[in-house]
Amino acid sequence: MDIKTYMRTLGQQARAASAAMARAPTRAKNDALSELARLLREAGAPLAEANARDIAAAEAAGLAAPMVDRLRLTGKVIDTMAEGCEQLAAMPDPVGEMTGIKRRPTGISVGQMRVPLGVFGMIYESRPNVTIEAASLAIKSGNACILRGGSEAIQSNLALWQLVRQALASAGLPVEAVQLVETTDRAAVGELITLPAYVDVIIPRGGKGLIERISNEAKVPVIKHLDGNCHTYVDAEFDLEKALVVTDNAKTQKYSPCNATESLLVHEKAAASFLPRIGALFAAKGVEMRCDAASKAILAAVPGARVLDATEEDWSTEYLAPIISVKLVGSVDEAIAHINHYSSHHTDAILTTNHANAMRFLREVDSSSVMVNASTRFADGFEYGLGAEIGISTDKIHARGPVGLEGLTSQKWVVLGDGHVRG
Repeated sequence: MDIKTYMRTLGQQARAASAAMARAPTRAKNDALSELARLLREAGAPLAEANARDIAAAEAAGLAAPMVDRLRLTGKVIDTMAEGCEQLAAMPDPVGEMTGIKRRPTGISVGQMRVPLGVFGMIYESRPNVTIEAASLAIKSGNACILRGGSEAIQSNLALWQLVRQALASAGLPVEAVQLVETTDRAAVGELITLPAYVDVIIPRGGKGLIERISNEAKVPVIKHLDGNCHTYVDAEFDLEKALVVTDNAKTQKYSPCNATESLLVHEKAAASFLPRIGALFAAKGVEMRCDAASKAILAAVPGARVLDATEEDWSTEYLAPIISVKLVGSVDEAIAHINHYSSHHTDAILTTNHANAMRFLREVDSSSVMVNASTRFADGFEYGLGAEIGISTDKIHARGPVGLEGLTSQKWVVLGDGHVRG
């Protein structure tokens, strides 16, 4: 296969489809999403078969357990994908919405209209559910997309993509609106990120190495986050039982996602009551704790606890594994300063009953999602009511945090007049 010609063909087809999607009526887009949800729920056996082939190949190749875990299309994952499509179908269509219309002294009215970005390229690893999330968001936002999943999920992605094509066709929309790169040749990625004539934005979703490569080599804008070094901070004034439940969930509900807590900060006044209890929970689940000297002195006494000395590197590490760094701090100021220095600006949470400290944390922590008394695992487009997410952005321009419908649109200025001329 001539990769350059193949990718250019995909780009040309996507650009043509994007024009049709931009003018597609809301009803047609919603019909496609509803049909996709139905197809997902009815395709259990074929999807399971395709997914099993990917998992078997991944395990045979020695892929790390967290990566294999991300490949699985369980019944719950499929239900969540279908529900996400239905949520998007029920949401207002952002395309064409006009806001901020104001009459100027000259008599013209000036405002902004929301419009699709056009064509986005999605490059992702492992998670085949991203195929549906990206496709469904592209459909509702009136965009076209070119999807390039990881080679480890190729069979699952192909099976899901065929369902998307059926749904688009049933609604009278161009099947080229969602295209999957069918080759696992890595050269396809290099071509996709250097097609500014056909692709308006690239969204990488995967490991830090992948995202750094895309950011460095792309010739089109990139929406990205490099890693998820998320923090949970237990303040001096806090509800012990709630803090234990939330911290445990933030770390151990699932180790592989980018919104799992990787670093635990505890106010020194909370340490005596909180650390032995959370240490016992972590010990029972085999979570290794990499500690500063003060927290180690307490946690080392917990039966069965795996406690090591933290290095400087630990404070900025995304583990994606049953490992957490732990540090005592003397104030909310110290906690905020530590987070802003070491965080990847993804998601950080404070557990506190002090309202003033909670509000300071929300204002001053420089991350795309900041939480009070909630698990960092909530940093997700589905949980935020976006229907689905295309990824999480830690950039500060255009889109920040979980990127849903609005993140896949832009705004243009519109002027309404009646024969007005400038004097």
